[in-house]
Amino acid sequence: MNNEKVYICLENGSIFEGKRFGAGGNITGELVFTTGMCGYIETLTDPSYYGQIVLQTFPLIGNYGFIDEDCESRKSYVSAYIVREKCDNPSNFRCNKTLDSFLKANGIIGVYDVDTREITKIIRESGVMNAFICSNPNDADYDKLKEYTVKDAVKSVSVEKPSLIPSETHKYNVVLLDYGKKDNIANELAKRGCNVAVVPYNTKAEDILNLNPDGIMLSNGPGDPAENTECIEELKKLIGKKPIFGICLGHQLLALAMGGKTVKLKYGHRGVNQPVKNTKTGRTYISSQNHGYAVVNEEIEKCGGIISYINANDGTNEGADYPDKKAFSVQFHPEACSGPHDTRFLFDIFIDRMGGKQ
Repeated sequence: MNNEKVYICLENGSIFEGKRFGAGGNITGELVFTTGMCGYIETLTDPSYYGQIVLQTFPLIGNYGFIDEDCESRKSYVSAYIVREKCDNPSNFRCNKTLDSFLKANGIIGVYDVDTREITKIIRESGVMNAFICSNPNDADYDKLKEYTVKDAVKSVSVEKPSLIPSETHKYNVVLLDYGKKDNIANELAKRGCNVAVVPYNTKAEDILNLNPDGIMLSNGPGDPAENTECIEELKKLIGKKPIFGICLGHQLLALAMGGKTVKLKYGHRGVNQPVKNTKTGRTYISSQNHGYAVVNEEIEKCGGIISYINANDGTNEGADYPDKKAFSVQFHPEACSGPHDTRFLFDIFIDRMGGKQ
């Protein structure tokens, strides 16, 4: 067993000693925590975590190993991975490899045997902060650490060329704009009879409309939504032309294209137990989430939108509908593989809208 010491240096000066697994080396990233008890495979392969050091609050990670079929993308985009305790002897009939071997294969630094509860408390009180993981804490340059920002995130995770995901029961054609998509978005659409054309983030509106899709899907993705000015300008040209459904970053970009605004949250929403309330029915659903920014509620109403969902914990925006523009979006993940699956009906609403229903 590897007992090499490794240190987590936070930009506030706090230093935590742990043990290394996964890859070697040093790394800087934005430190965030996620509260899921399971779903670590989906977390590690979610492009939305690009540039971030992910800390799991659940104390034991890796007990069902790593299962390639459950990956949400072709590789991992996290900068580093922190757990309280890792499991080296997983038990699951679908297991392909251990968590440690996956991290090594992807060049990702892992840290275990560290006080994840205390680190989480610091982030909860002070907000998301940068961290430097290293073998020698004297190597930490706190001035550079504070200056670190996640840049060109969407460009770094989007596909380079278009591809087609066919459906066995073809009824509709959907263009999926890849801002850092999770694969299950396309899978959920294909299950419902959609041929899905996955296109790069910077695809021009004219080229999308030339495909004559029945609907346009805006995927999740990493980074500051306001940074994506090129994407926002192209979205403006698509609004009102075809039914649009946005998820996570897609939700934020659609709001910005409509004239709204986004703000960075103190520590974001990351986990599989976030309650979202439907403002029309009053019903609350449990959702999977992974985002550090939120759309400003008041700005949605100013640009003619309707607030469809709010977070039951802090009141932040979780969804918007633009009936006159044939567009709607949600901040949470209805496609979440590891669950919960409470809000997958949103894909059915998208299908209905492509069929002319409201």
